[in-house]
Amino acid sequence: MDELALIWQNVTNYFKSELTEMIYNTWIGRLEPKSLENDVLTIHAPNEFTRNMINLKYADSMAKYLKSITSRDIKIYVTDPSMDNVEVSENDRENFDISSDETNAFNKDDLEKRNDESMVEDGLLKYDDSKDYKFEEIGLSDRYTFENFVAGKSNEFALSASIAVSKSPGRSFNPLFIYGGAGLGKTHLMHATAKAILERFPEKKVVYLSSESFTNELIRSINTRKNEEFRKKYRNIDVLLIDDIQFIAGKTGTQEEFFHTFNELYSNNKQIIISSDRPPKEIKTLEDRLVSRFEWGLIADIQKPDFETRVAILKNKVETEKIDIPEDVIEYIAMNVKVNIRELEGALLKVAAYKSLMKIENMNLDFAKEVLSKIISDTEEVEITIELIKNTIVSFYDLKENDLESKKRSKNIALPRQIGMYLSRKLTDLSLLKIASSFNRDHSTVIHGIDKIEDLVKTDNKVKDDIEKITEIIRSK
Repeated sequence: MDELALIWQNVTNYFKSELTEMIYNTWIGRLEPKSLENDVLTIHAPNEFTRNMINLKYADSMAKYLKSITSRDIKIYVTDPSMDNVEVSENDRENFDISSDETNAFNKDDLEKRNDESMVEDGLLKYDDSKDYKFEEIGLSDRYTFENFVAGKSNEFALSASIAVSKSPGRSFNPLFIYGGAGLGKTHLMHATAKAILERFPEKKVVYLSSESFTNELIRSINTRKNEEFRKKYRNIDVLLIDDIQFIAGKTGTQEEFFHTFNELYSNNKQIIISSDRPPKEIKTLEDRLVSRFEWGLIADIQKPDFETRVAILKNKVETEKIDIPEDVIEYIAMNVKVNIRELEGALLKVAAYKSLMKIENMNLDFAKEVLSKIISDTEEVEITIELIKNTIVSFYDLKENDLESKKRSKNIALPRQIGMYLSRKLTDLSLLKIASSFNRDHSTVIHGIDKIEDLVKTDNKVKDDIEKITEIIRSK
């Protein structure tokens, strides 16, 4: 066995002992050793995303481990297919230093600071009460890390953006705006990003909270006449993470205060990370000046996971929780629970709980179907498409086939058309642009139509009843 093969065998054995099987297979197991020359170990990652993750989380540990077994300062150089046509000279490789390259590891000062236990306690930032300001410790869950975030096509862009921000806060993608439905992983990414920043830059002041907490704290500061303390607290930090920003919509005072806080942080190159259940332009009653600022940086969406990602999520949960569930049961759950990750994992844990409580040694698919019968319908779920919605509306209102796409603006056509836009947004995963194209309208017209129906549902019982009946017809087909 040559030196490269022997070194790599030791590296893989080390990480197998340190990581769960799922995490190992996701990251280390996909790497390929290419060369070991002049004490530079070159390894090839399958894509840029994996290369970034290795550089961020594992290259430093790999180098330290190699030094412990070889007594040599072996540096790690990671490539990916996008670099295949880029020539790297031998001199460049020899001068390559993992401790100084920002894409590969932490610099020496960061490594020293990371060992300062007075700064970090149990993964939470410990603020210095001797300063002019006072901060509460930031509550980050140990459950949420980049390593155990299961990546797929539906969330890979948001994950890559979060990793980039954690490596270079205030410089890469500022602000970072992450949006997606409930239970799809936004909070996981927020926690993971904050923790990664603290691990790499323990001297930074990081605040993570929900928009509701921000509002409540603002109200308390007004009632107790401590407005300046509130402003000093939030305008003298390095990283601000706000979850569920959509809840400040319609709250004029909160939006005013957040606007000035945003400006102060942004002008000083401080990182701002925001999450929401929808993109900025779709947050009703959010001031235009905030919408424009949220769009200054990068907007990344998280979609519902596809089948392969759902299977990977369930397998990760099985391994983490040490649950013994057969492969066919995992695939059955993944095939039938599609709403979000929360419900997906909930179905798995329900099966596991029944298995444990009923003391069933050999779980089978029939048992799982029985347990999940109230969650999962055995009948094949209809795929709701925009054409199905439009055809149902045409039939319901006795319209002509092309009326919804026509230029006609009479009320008997305009209202059904807007209901079609509203239901297309509510019942499908289609973007506003695709909905607009299907109805032969522009993006702003669709937003207006959806907003109008949302208002009518609250005030017009006939419109509300029509929508409920149409939805029932669509789901029954």
